[in-house]
Amino acid sequence: MRAGFILGELGTGLRRNLSMAVSVILVTMISMYLLGLGLLAQRQVDTMKDYWYDRVQVSIFLCVDGSQYAACGGKATTSTQREQIKAQLEQMKPPVKDVFYESQAEAFKRFKEQFKNSPIVDNVSENALPESFRVKLSDPTKYEVVASAFAGRPGIEQVNDQRQILDKFFRLLGGLQLIALLIALSMLVVTVLLIVNTMRVAAFSRRRETSIMRLVGASNFYIQLPFLLEAALAAGLGAILAIGTLIVTKGVLIDQVLAPSFQFTVSEASMSFASS
Repeated sequence: MRAGFILGELGTGLRRNLSMAVSVILVTMISMYLLGLGLLAQRQVDTMKDYWYDRVQVSIFLCVDGSQYAACGGKATTSTQREQIKAQLEQMKPPVKDVFYESQAEAFKRFKEQFKNSPIVDNVSENALPESFRVKLSDPTKYEVVASAFAGRPGIEQVNDQRQILDKFFRLLGGLQLIALLIALSMLVVTVLLIVNTMRVAAFSRRRETSIMRLVGASNFYIQLPFLLEAALAAGLGAILAIGTLIVTKGVLIDQVLAPSFQFTVSEASMSFASS
């Protein structure tokens, strides 16, 4: 009989405060959905970091004729200097995992492919692009090992690390993540306040019934239980709707629509040229 009475009071409360219950459901759904999107975005960024940091390269650009860098002295790197640089890189293994050499002709070919629709191609010659060594590290965080060994040496124009480019990109994404999570947390606070106010309004609308229950000796917990269940039911429905919406968003919109059509990360070729 007690369970039946409590369920009856729960149904009565939901009918009387239907608009408030719907508000709690919608606000809970939206806040939980935003929080879920923020967590999904954070996980995606972490995955992207692991993927791209494992592929970053250190680029050692050699001198060209007329270079303004002090280590070049206006002259191109000699074949002897080039072989010395390559030999030293080979000796630095295992910190250095792989070494790839790119000639001026290969650099010019890649440049033309990247800017084939731009008039800038007509103003750049093969001799203007430096030859380079692309160095893949066993640990991408050990960039300074290569930089300290080669930066400023005769025949080397500059040493660039693609990780520096990625760090800027991921810092931007991290800032957007933080903003999204703050908005979601703010919505959760609003949801909690709305649930509390809903319970107070429900209790006020049935103050006569609760007064009678006190007179007949009902405990405070027994009196408050229908209101707690009412708020919990509304919040639970909102959370279930949020989870379902997140599943649909990821499975349909992200995995089936956006992922095959859009590439959200920069290509390795564009990163290599950006370093130059």
